[in-house]
Amino acid sequence: MPDLAIALNAALDDVGMPTHSNCVIRNWVGNGAKVLVERGLANGVNNADTPDQLNSEELIEHTFQRFLYHYDRNVCKESSLYPGVYDTLKSLAARGFTLALVTNKPKKFIAPIVEALSIDSFFTLFIGGDSLKEKKPSPLPLNHVCKTLNTDASECVMVGDSKNDILASKAANMRSVGLTYGYNYGEDISTYQPDWVFSKFKEIASIVA
Repeated sequence: MPDLAIALNAALDDVGMPTHSNCVIRNWVGNGAKVLVERGLANGVNNADTPDQLNSEELIEHTFQRFLYHYDRNVCKESSLYPGVYDTLKSLAARGFTLALVTNKPKKFIAPIVEALSIDSFFTLFIGGDSLKEKKPSPLPLNHVCKTLNTDASECVMVGDSKNDILASKAANMRSVGLTYGYNYGEDISTYQPDWVFSKFKEIASIVA
């Protein structure tokens, strides 16, 4: 989120729109980069010249391109792993579990982030928000993972911190873990009834012990 906030605010500043605090922006994360930009623009309505300005597809697309420009230069500048993530991923990979990463973030940014965090070697497959025709909460990315890895959804567990993760897993008939931290629009992840709810990433290991 810190890197997303840097890029979003830089893009908004480029087009003369108000910027926003990190605590506000964190509630907009999870539906992909373009939706993030749209929310940033929409929440500047009070300072816009006219309301119609915010509905301009041209403005949205231009701001989105500026966001991509700035994010490309700030990928993993301030981001870091949550506690227990590295050791848990390393342990799961060492035990022979196949790990795939499914995000709504544009695919071009996945490699720089996971490489900077030194977790790239743990994953077999990466799916971005623009890799397929649909992104989470659609089940398409999860179905694609199953097909690509020649496995059944019943043998998989989706781990996420957003309702989009849980909704996608349910639609794909896949069990899910909901993490209580992260980015879920200020909502309680348990509301979406994942199979497990954990407050620490390392607790994931308990379901595959």
